[in-house]
Amino acid sequence: MKKNRLGKSDIMISELTLGCMSLGTDLNKAKAIIDFATDYGINHLDTADLYDFGRNEEIIGEAIKGKRSQLILSTKVGNRFNCDGKTWFWDPSKRYIEQAVKESLKRLQTDYIDFYMLHGGTIDDPIDETIEAFEGLKKAGLIRAYGISSIRPNVIREYIERSSIDGVMTQYSLLDRRPEETILDLLHTNGISVLARGPLAKGMLSNHGEKLIERKGSEGYLDYSYTELLDLQQAISQLMGGKSSQNTLALKYVLKHQAIATAVYGASSIEQVRENIENHDSQKLTDEVYNQLKQISKANVYTNHR
Repeated sequence: MKKNRLGKSDIMISELTLGCMSLGTDLNKAKAIIDFATDYGINHLDTADLYDFGRNEEIIGEAIKGKRSQLILSTKVGNRFNCDGKTWFWDPSKRYIEQAVKESLKRLQTDYIDFYMLHGGTIDDPIDETIEAFEGLKKAGLIRAYGISSIRPNVIREYIERSSIDGVMTQYSLLDRRPEETILDLLHTNGISVLARGPLAKGMLSNHGEKLIERKGSEGYLDYSYTELLDLQQAISQLMGGKSSQNTLALKYVLKHQAIATAVYGASSIEQVRENIENHDSQKLTDEVYNQLKQISKANVYTNHR
């Protein structure tokens, strides 16, 4: 599988990333899913300390024993657990980040994290303090690179201007084209990679799109009504003409933009991984099809956090 450089770092990540949030808490099942993905060339696993309140990191740590050096690990910080282990609050302070990274390292059973992200962020955060924390961790060798996971353009711009981030994880799909408005080109110009999460839009852009639109899109999605979601799904099917899977088309759409280093998809079964991988190395998305997809979908724009 093709690998792309993460920002200006020396980290090379596969252009498909296994998002681990949905792996569940069964170690054997999770390990089987991870093994299947990595056997097919995926080298990048994405998690967060918040997922299952640390249990997800623990499972990944167990599952990748013996092949840590072959993989790129990303995790996130900023959501501080309460003592009850069921709730959390936002804490982007330097003190907390320096504490939390040690806990993540312990759960992941590793002595370094390849890519460490702030898991959110607001314009009112102590941004310089947060950046100082990440820079310190990088200097200490606890992380190789850092970035943020955010859908807020105003926050992303602050980090572009004030930090040396190598990547931004943000929501991007054919149903959510907001990053195309300004963010993708801006990040690319500054040598910062984009990790596109949600490329299948909760599965509504997958091979099971019609069924999942019934379940997850009955009240619409962003500025699409339920009827518009069904119309778009039908238009995509007609455009494909049975020549490709919808999973493949949706993933290749987001990967078409030069800013995107990887498309991050979640999976709770080997079959879901297979659907995303099986046609990935087929012919690239042509400019003609890419433009047709743009014509039949909406060029959404940000309404908040501009």
